[in-house]
Formats: sequence, C-alpha cells, structure tokens
Amino acid sequence: MNLVRNALLALVAPIAVTLAAGQSAEWPLPTTTPAEAGFSAERLGRLRATLDRTVDEGKYAGYVLLLARDGKLVDWSAHGWADVAARTPIARDSIVRLCSMTKLITSAAVLMLMEDGRLKLDDTVEKFLPALKDRKVLVGGTADSPQLVPAQRPVTIRDLLSHTSGYCYEFLAPGEPLRELYRRAEMSKAQNLDDYVARVARLPLVAQPGTEFHYSISTDLLGAVVEKAAGQPFGEFLQQRIFAPLGLRDTGFWVPDEKLSRVAKVHARDASGKLILDPGFAQHPANAKPGVPSGGGGLFSTAADYARFSQMLLSGGELDGVRLLGRKTVELMTRNHLSALAAPHPFGSSSHGFGLGVRVTTDLGQSSVPGSLGSFGWEGAASTIVQIDPKERTVAILLLQHNPMNEDNIFSTFTTGYYSTLVD
Repeated sequence: MNLVRNALLALVAPIAVTLAAGQSAEWPLPTTTPAEAGFSAERLGRLRATLDRTVDEGKYAGYVLLLARDGKLVDWSAHGWADVAARTPIARDSIVRLCSMTKLITSAAVLMLMEDGRLKLDDTVEKFLPALKDRKVLVGGTADSPQLVPAQRPVTIRDLLSHTSGYCYEFLAPGEPLRELYRRAEMSKAQNLDDYVARVARLPLVAQPGTEFHYSISTDLLGAVVEKAAGQPFGEFLQQRIFAPLGLRDTGFWVPDEKLSRVAKVHARDASGKLILDPGFAQHPANAKPGVPSGGGGLFSTAADYARFSQMLLSGGELDGVRLLGRKTVELMTRNHLSALAAPHPFGSSSHGFGLGVRVTTDLGQSSVPGSLGSFGWEGAASTIVQIDPKERTVAILLLQHNPMNEDNIFSTFTTGYYSTLVD
C-alpha cells in the first residue's frame, strides 16, 4: 500500500505544485502603483524616456523593462522593435535569449540537488564527470607543446559555481596557446553533454583550482553535473523542478514554432552605426533544439518568467506557496565566495564579489552606480541584466537584444535610473 501511495504522490505532486503556482490572480506578479511601492512616477517616466531615446536614436532596437518591489509589479513596459528591418514591435511578452542570465537558473538547480542530498559543494567534479579527473594546469609552452603541471587538488562543485575552477572561455583565455587549445576542442560541435565533457577533458586549466576567478564554461559543466546527479536529462530537470513549479510559461532551451513570432532578434550596429541583425546570433535559430543544453547561456525566456524566478530568490527560495530552495541556501548562494582569493573581485571590479552563480555587491563605496550591499544578479551577452536587491526588496530586469553586450554602458544608465526612482 505504501508503494502505491508513494507512486500516486509522485504523479500528483507535480500537478499540485503547478496548480499552486498558477493560483496568482495577476501575472506574473500582483500589481501596485509606483506611489504605493515607494517609487516616484515622475522619475519612472524619466527612466523610460531615457531608454526610449536610445531606441529612437537607433542605438538599440528595443527593450523590455520590469521593476518589482515587495513581490508586486511596479513597471512592466516595452518600447521599440523586436526586428528593426521587419518593423516587428517588441512586446512585454517578447521571448529573448537570456545568454548568461541562464547561469542563475543552473546554479539554483545545483543547490536544489545539494538540498536533496544528491551532491555537496565540496564534492569533486570527477565524482559525477569521471573524464575530468587528473587535471593539469598550463604554465607555459605552445599549443603544440604545452608545459603542464598537475593540479594540486581536484576541481569541486563549489569551484564551478564560483568560477574558480581554472577553466575559462575561449574568448577570455589568457594567452594564445590556451586560446588555441580551446579552439581545437571545438566544444560547439559537441552532440550532447557527454560529448561536451569529453572535449573539455582535453583542456588544461588556466590556474590551480580554487585560486583565481576566471569567468568560464564552469556553469555548462554544472549542467552535466545536474544530469548525472539527478539521473535525468538536464532540460527535463529544469522543467520539472523549476519551470513548472514556478509556473514559467516561455522558458526553455529552444522556442516552439508556434511562439517564434514572439522572439526578439539580436541586433548589432554596422560600420555606419545602422542596426542590423547580428550575424553570429542569427546562425542559431531559436526553434533549433540544441544537442547540448547550455547551462551557462542557452535559455530563452521572457521578462515575466524571469521575474518569477528572481522573486523566488528574493523571497528566500519560495513563491506563491511553492518552495524551491531553503532560505539559508539562498543566503549561501548570495554571499561572497571570493574573499579568500589574492584577487577577490570578478573582472577587477572592486565593488563586487561573486557568490554561487551570482555577482554580489560587497563595497558600495567602490561602485560607480547606486545600489545596496548584498544586491546580486548577472548579465547576458545579448545585453540582458537582472539585479535583485534584498535591502530594497526589488527585482529589476532590462532585456535588450544587442551585441556587443552593454554598448554605451547602457546597464549603468539603467541601474542609476531605476535606483533614482526609489523615494521611500
């Protein structure tokens, strides 16, 4: 009887969770007025006018803006074009490429498995991905004759989450020998996550594990870890454990054909400054199911979906009665994990540290924009950004689709603008 009961519970629980997530009367969050939320309506209008101007001047194609406080929507607006040439307007429900904002979701998945007892932060990566044992560190030489030394210890799950694993990205590889080795590995040609890991196994590390921050393929490797630890495909885990429970409607590693008309295209400026479709992103159709679901940058989503995920983190791991993470786990995720390093600031930014998959503000006095100690978030290569501020109880999302990321420092304009709207 217990076996039957447990089987029924396993079938019913996901349905009940999904229903609970859908019980909110307003999508994606309840709404409020700026005044009730402590915002200046006039200053919000000023922020939107500034963003509108970047679009109207032809610098960006369009944007979606979402601001929430205390779990309620304060502003959710869109302006401009999803496709400039086709004159397709961008909309509040436009689907965008999250790029590296995917990393927060993958990191949350790893921490959920930690809570499940499936892994520990100090577990070695090779426990789940045996091909990555016996790592070597590049200390000199050439791509054809690299000088390697053994890693002093294995790479851990914590190292991957904090980007202190010793891996990097090809375009961020320090020095041509390592860059060439990454090129030769051809990770983009991997057919699945196992193939991806096998290609990574050919690569040396750029630094000893746990000693330096290098923004990297670490979160893609975490997708493979999730797959092994959970015993199911990575995408399925995200759908069953995160997307469905939170009631996310439009988040996944590809876009179904029936939703393609809602996809905002990634634009770039040509030599004359005219907006065109970015050729690199255009090579990857949104409806193409990837062989390798990239935990580091592969998700498509909307402002609404990402707001619900972000609000879950801001609320200590729970939203609409559905708990994905314990509040102490979220605290662990959003604390600085780089303080013991010789160079403890990601990208040399002295105002920030890095947690488990998120950047964390650690010294406001070193920042060039307003903010709060303990605020956290990240950006994506197509000029998307999320900032979550526990002190001000805010979620701030700006979704552009533009390459290169943050051209004209639009993120600073956004951050300064929305913080200036807070008056209470």
